[in-house]
Amino acid sequence: MKKLLQIKDLHAVLTEDGTEILKGVNLEIDVNELHAIMGPNGSGKSTLANVIMGNPKYKVTKGDILFEGESIIDLPTNERAMKGIFMTFQHPFEIDGIKFSSFLITAFRKLHGDDESFSQLNSILKERVQNLAVSEDFLDRFLNVGFSGGEKKKAEILQAYFLKPKLLILDEIDSGLDVDALRIVANQIKEIRKRGTSVLIITHYKRILDYLDVDKVHIYVDGKIVKSGDIGLANEVEEKGYAIVKR
Repeated sequence: MKKLLQIKDLHAVLTEDGTEILKGVNLEIDVNELHAIMGPNGSGKSTLANVIMGNPKYKVTKGDILFEGESIIDLPTNERAMKGIFMTFQHPFEIDGIKFSSFLITAFRKLHGDDESFSQLNSILKERVQNLAVSEDFLDRFLNVGFSGGEKKKAEILQAYFLKPKLLILDEIDSGLDVDALRIVANQIKEIRKRGTSVLIITHYKRILDYLDVDKVHIYVDGKIVKSGDIGLANEVEEKGYAIVKR
């Protein structure tokens, strides 16, 4: 059986100046698995997420990315999204004049068709937003405009739930969240997984992993995965730091 995501000896550079950032990444994620990537600042974790998503800021120089057994290395970002890959942003964009609910419904119909009416989809959104502990006008506000840091992260996780991706890449979704918001976001990740979505979560800290059922933890240093294990590996990092892989 094919893995959902297979990354094979992936190398990538900055398109602008050729600086190498990914230096031979290998990773496999199966259907409905949750993998966590942990690593120090500047190690290239977010670059990996962006390369999987097809950000033109980076250029693949070697290796391949297979999604459901098919190479996506030459596909633009929008086609990768249409195949079922979704990535949240560390710093989501603010888009003035676009109502959040309208943005979500338009994106949903682009991905899944228009069998469900605007009213039906809007009702689903209103029901889901009740789980996020946000203001009543959350869906009626312009996309991320005036949102607090926590609200932006909640907006990202609402998008991830509503759009039903096959693979969800969470790039530091836990950064800047207080304890209550962290628990809310973690609960939403659990709900997303119940539908069979695979999750790749990139994080500096173990705290969000304490709320989740993690299949594998990968330590990422200097552009590649250097060690993999179960949640015990995250506990070891928490206790001893990344020195455990620099011996």
